[in-house]
Amino acid sequence: MSTMAVSPSAAGWRTLMGRRTMLTVGASILLFFILVAIAAPLIAPYDPILQDGNARLQLPSLLHPLGTDNFGRDILSRIIWGARIDLQIAVIGVAFPFLIGTVVGTVAGFFGGIVDAIFMRIVDIIMAFPFLVLMLSIITILGPGLGSFYIAMALVGWVSYARLIRAQILVLKNSDYAVAAVSLGFGRMRIMFRHLLPNAIAGSIVFSMSDAVLVLLSGAAVSYLGLGVQPPVAEWGVMVAEGQSFITTAWWITLFPGLSIVFLAFGFSILGDALGELLGVHE
Repeated sequence: MSTMAVSPSAAGWRTLMGRRTMLTVGASILLFFILVAIAAPLIAPYDPILQDGNARLQLPSLLHPLGTDNFGRDILSRIIWGARIDLQIAVIGVAFPFLIGTVVGTVAGFFGGIVDAIFMRIVDIIMAFPFLVLMLSIITILGPGLGSFYIAMALVGWVSYARLIRAQILVLKNSDYAVAAVSLGFGRMRIMFRHLLPNAIAGSIVFSMSDAVLVLLSGAAVSYLGLGVQPPVAEWGVMVAEGQSFITTAWWITLFPGLSIVFLAFGFSILGDALGELLGVHE
């Protein structure tokens, strides 16, 4: 039986449609969680921290669609309100490392020499320690809480962005348009941040989507260990930790917040992959 050959244009079109489908799916998942977080006061059926001793450890039902925990709190309401905290963790936990790393990488790559050597030695020192161990050490010193988590992420997470941007700037600063900008007498700040950085930042934007997954999981892990969000605030990692003791008798306490973490991480991951394909960026 003969097979019909697929033309390069048809294959390319299918690939493009596949990328757009991934982009749509990833963006839709994130949009769903964002809308849930925004509308939490309107759609949550119960107060997320309200305790009801008569409703402890109830199975999923019409009254409590995802069941209740050991304090009688509605799991669905806590997941809905927890979306606010976990989205905040993913966004803020990426934003500060992204900004710091972008500035450091741009300056180091553009100036080179002793400036580049100093910054890269700092990067090497930070990367010599395991990420999670270093982050937990900083949080332990500063004390538990989201503020400490954000500071730890900013101090540790910027190195990856700095290396990405630096590598791009080292190539782009020798390009024709960069040499022309120098010849025209443009200032260093203008060349770095108006000519070079916009052409170098695509890879970091794509990486930030994957990094959001790491930050989200790190935030959940830190909360699970009692160093992040503190009870009774509704946060998915805290909910998983609280349900651990009841995993065999009240599985729903851990299962549903755990699935929420997985789906949100999946949304960031698939969106990052789709953006990388569309922009031609390979991590």
